[in-house]
Amino acid sequence: MDDLTPPIAAKPGQLLARGVCRHLRSHDFVTVEELVPTSGLRVDVMAIGPKGEVWIIECKSSRADFMGDQKWQGYLEWCDRYFWAVDEAFPSELLPLETGLIMADSYDAEILRMGPETKLAPARRKVMMQKFARTAALRLQGLRDPDFVEPYSY
Repeated sequence: MDDLTPPIAAKPGQLLARGVCRHLRSHDFVTVEELVPTSGLRVDVMAIGPKGEVWIIECKSSRADFMGDQKWQGYLEWCDRYFWAVDEAFPSELLPLETGLIMADSYDAEILRMGPETKLAPARRKVMMQKFARTAALRLQGLRDPDFVEPYSY
């Protein structure tokens, strides 16, 4: 990128994801954004905790964004806990009570409601850990050597 290339503006959901990732890091979680657990699904944030727990967080920036999401229940089988992340203007009463809730902005977040725990099976956990590790490693390699790593190989 040279001085003439304008920066890419972050979308509202990406700004929420940044605040969520910052907050989770303060709880010793590491995160990857836009991870594909299986074909047809892409989670906004996947987090791995210090004890190997797997959390998925979907960031919703508006009522329309939430209402248009028909895939979220498919994410439940890929994590130990599931959360929504929204900003303070979002009508949180729309969100299912049996899911976690995180209030976020682009700088930080707060967990308001812990999602119920449903432990992943060991084989599924192994798959998710490998996807997380490969995705993170490929993205890091892409930053260090963008001409070598294909941008969509992860």
